[in-house]
Amino acid sequence: MSGFEEYECYDGLGLAELVRQGEVTPEEVLEAALERVADRNPKLGAIVIQTPGRAQAAVGAGLPDGPFRGAPFLEKDLYAEMEGVPSTNGCALYRGLVAPRSSELVRRHERAGLVILGKSHSPEFGVTPSSESRLYGVTRNPWDPDRTPGGSSGGGAAAVAAGLVPLAHATDGGGSIRIPASCCGLFGLKPTRARNPVGPDVGEGWSGMSVGHAVTRSVRDSAALLDATQGADLGAPYWAPPPARSFQAEVESEPGRLRIALTTRTFNGAPTHPDCVGAAEEAARLCAELGHEVTEAAPDVEAEALSEAARVIVAANVRANLEERAAALGRAFGPDDVEPITWLLAQAAEGASATRYARALRVIHASGRRVARFFESQDVLLTPTLALPPPKLGRLSLSNPDLDDYLAHLLPAIGFCQLANAAGNPAMSVPLHWNEAGLPIGVQFAARFGDEATLFRLAGQLERARPWATRRPDPRNFANRS
Repeated sequence: MSGFEEYECYDGLGLAELVRQGEVTPEEVLEAALERVADRNPKLGAIVIQTPGRAQAAVGAGLPDGPFRGAPFLEKDLYAEMEGVPSTNGCALYRGLVAPRSSELVRRHERAGLVILGKSHSPEFGVTPSSESRLYGVTRNPWDPDRTPGGSSGGGAAAVAAGLVPLAHATDGGGSIRIPASCCGLFGLKPTRARNPVGPDVGEGWSGMSVGHAVTRSVRDSAALLDATQGADLGAPYWAPPPARSFQAEVESEPGRLRIALTTRTFNGAPTHPDCVGAAEEAARLCAELGHEVTEAAPDVEAEALSEAARVIVAANVRANLEERAAALGRAFGPDDVEPITWLLAQAAEGASATRYARALRVIHASGRRVARFFESQDVLLTPTLALPPPKLGRLSLSNPDLDDYLAHLLPAIGFCQLANAAGNPAMSVPLHWNEAGLPIGVQFAARFGDEATLFRLAGQLERARPWATRRPDPRNFANRS
């Protein structure tokens, strides 16, 4: 390894502060990151498109004086376009596609001073909570290489947990920030709908259910990055309520006495594993010790209707993407172009009526109204993040030949997360628990629409009470040399 052995001891803001004080140079930080990528990524499979030359050129040209100046970063290989860089969305049908321009969110990452090393693994179109794909293989969980790091932002989460980068881009349409954060022992906040830009080539993701942000090791990195990226871009169809002050300032502020509702019952009827129940109950006790009022309560949700509506919307978007890409290639697409479960989704959308899609949107919006009413009497909703520990690889693969086995793992994986996507509310996974097998078990906190501030205040308090930054996976799980 390079002379900067302490690289992994710092979060993104910490690295930027070292650069600002002249204790290390951006070149030294980049060298330390690239050495770890070369050593660890072959086993992890976290980074699928590497751009070291682009990163070196950015550093050589002089980085913007942003809050993360010099901190290494990854974009997710899912609708995060980097000019001149391949963009596959985890799908072989997109092989050969090179982005003609960068997404606005990527440009904001660069303006914040982040040094982008490449793109992290996402499954096809981000439709499954595990980063496995026929195109790129599997991403392994740094805590247990036989298990998934979660998804669909599992590549970025694995890279952060294994010390390749201090933070990484992630997106979330049904839990895809919070699920990998939980599986990898990281902090992951899904912002309010439209908090971050998705343009200029996209108006919204999955009818507003999807939003982008990051997985991080520290709460302050998440807050500072959201400060740097939040706000509508030109032509956005809608935007989130502006924050009262910086999110980073909220992290150091006390949250006051919060009304916290606890439930360990999933919103789609899937069973909850005892480890996940225990994690949420332990977090509830901690919150009570910190002075919060904790009661058992949950939003009233029409689970079956919500699940069906989400399936309709996701399937329609998957098919639209495939039709658009096939048209650009001048041919039709078929089952050999995608993985089996992706094909089932595309088939489900074939010939579906506009009326069915409109009804699905009504269900999604009705769910948001129900959740909003719930937060009239509660400040925070506390649940497990997943209803099961990180599953074995293959179970949530879009090429799993056993559809029943796939669904048996899918439903508990998204059982607590999907509601916040439908409602548009902010929600975060906090790494407060590890089970007896040494696997991270995240705990989810959700707040009212537009209220990331409460979550960051609570997260800062929890981080101070139960620090997790020094808890790291065994490097023998992923490193070729120690």
